[in-house]
Amino acid sequence: MKRTLILNANIVNEGRIVEGDLLIAGDRIEKISGDLSSVPADETVDANGRFLLPGLIDDQVHFREPGLTHKADIFTESRAAVAGGVTSFMEMPNTVPNTLTQTLLENKYAIAGKSSLANYSFYMGVSNDNLDEVLRTNPSDVCGVKVFMGSSTGNMLVDDFKTLEGLFSRSEMLIAAHCEDETTIRINAETYRSRYGENVPVSCHPLIRTEEACYKSSSMAVALAKKNGARLHVLHISTGRELALFDNSIPLEEKKITAEACIHHLWFTDADYEQKGALIKWNPAIKTASDRDLIFAAILNDTIDVVATDHAPHTLEEKNGTYFNAPSGGPLIQHSLAAMLAFYHKGMISLEKIVKKMCHDPAILFRITDRGFIREGYFADLALVDLNAPWTVEKSNILAKCGWSPFEGQQFKSRITDTWVSGFRAYKDGRINEGQPGRRLKFSAE
Repeated sequence: MKRTLILNANIVNEGRIVEGDLLIAGDRIEKISGDLSSVPADETVDANGRFLLPGLIDDQVHFREPGLTHKADIFTESRAAVAGGVTSFMEMPNTVPNTLTQTLLENKYAIAGKSSLANYSFYMGVSNDNLDEVLRTNPSDVCGVKVFMGSSTGNMLVDDFKTLEGLFSRSEMLIAAHCEDETTIRINAETYRSRYGENVPVSCHPLIRTEEACYKSSSMAVALAKKNGARLHVLHISTGRELALFDNSIPLEEKKITAEACIHHLWFTDADYEQKGALIKWNPAIKTASDRDLIFAAILNDTIDVVATDHAPHTLEEKNGTYFNAPSGGPLIQHSLAAMLAFYHKGMISLEKIVKKMCHDPAILFRITDRGFIREGYFADLALVDLNAPWTVEKSNILAKCGWSPFEGQQFKSRITDTWVSGFRAYKDGRINEGQPGRRLKFSAE
């Protein structure tokens, strides 16, 4: 059993920053103390005052495998993840074929077991006609079920109210929902198509996928969850209006209805479409500066529970299509922590709150076993950060398979220097170590 000693770190964990040392034994944290310098170890890492965080848990990614591997795959995107300090991810079912059966779900786990460098889980997908199959999902080793209450790929738009009622009344698992009202979007799209033809400006995206489309769908999801006592997690909140649907007056452990914000909705606004174009075309759309600021405030006051990426790569060739042909989504997982640390440097958020929203709270919300915290006995999922090591995002250092980033040209002040996944040093000073795959995430009932 390999023993790794990390000395002289500023450990950011559970609302505190404490100078100390940490001993890894095998895949677990064995000891955290003020001075472990005399403890024998196979490898010693002097953090020299750098900041040691729990590995990030990203609850929403699209790694495109199987079926769309010209854009991305589990191996390439997990490399980008560990380079960004992300040690665990939860991946979405709108691959090809859509993950709508238990067999297809387990096929993805088999791929990840061989190729993912980060820990992993995969959502079971919901369609209008697979509810019985969804209800067979094992809650101890699958993160949740995913329902698209809005536009999606293939057979994954769920617009049958009986199916939704059945899902919310019968599922004991967490229901993760993409909430946009399809009818509203279609009407708006036809309005702009009649005005511009196929050459709709990308700046019209939030005028097509509007605040009303988001609120109409998310409010229906919340109403269904309240009526049936279901566990609901509303993904990628993009409007200030939706925040009234969520409650910050009770601890996360007691919440049944939770919400997520994504990096792009915190960083960009509708003013950025002019420069970035379809590179920042996401669903739900990036909206106004007011929406962005309200979402950020909701993170700080715990109305929004987790921060994730919705990492969803497409090729540049695909992104360069006309409005209706350019797909929504983009790569973010390598730069999510760096972006949040940029907010820290501006005095907008504390390190402790970043760790809470990107490490602790995803673990609590999804009831992940023994991860998300720096605790003795927990898995050694760790990210070591130099807060004062400026670097610039360039094509040469982008690890996502698509080869581009909406952050290209952006200088960040902080650098992730090392990442451990279940005790294995998967990333060190710009180099990936592919010597050990990640683990399948496990989940507790309570």
